[in-house]
Amino acid sequence: MDLICARRSIRKFKDTPVKRDILEEVIKAGMNAPSAMNQQPWQFVIMEDRSCHQRILEVHPNAVPLTAAPVGLLVCGDLSRETAKGYWSIDCAAATENMLLKITELGLGGCWLGIYPRQQRVDALRDIIGAPEHIVPFALIAVGYPDESKGPKDIFDPERVHADRWGQK
Repeated sequence: MDLICARRSIRKFKDTPVKRDILEEVIKAGMNAPSAMNQQPWQFVIMEDRSCHQRILEVHPNAVPLTAAPVGLLVCGDLSRETAKGYWSIDCAAATENMLLKITELGLGGCWLGIYPRQQRVDALRDIIGAPEHIVPFALIAVGYPDESKGPKDIFDPERVHADRWGQK
């Protein structure tokens, strides 16, 4: 539970590169997420090219943290691997959260930047990375060593918990 509460959205990063083997550990965490029928409908793109980061900002106004991060990790849905129709986005969300938790565990910072279901963002990111039509950019994670400190959070709200039927505590 400590790791879950420690995970925070980091938007300020040090100008320190993240080694490839560390990024691969993060991606490995994503690939070990649960998926419907074990379809594993994901692909990952490591984005270190600063000119790509700037191009993304032009089409994704909320991607400002990426311009401060040394690397972005793009989680994509691979529709050619989809055997449980309609579940690829849920599977990619699970992979993204696993990656964010691993980023926190490794002492890095990360910020989830949503792409899907905004079609304009999906099309633009697909174009930027040169992906085929069956690849759907889902989420971009800005990753780096944090240059801000945020304490753990605990936002548990017992009023949102129901027992057996709506409204029963």
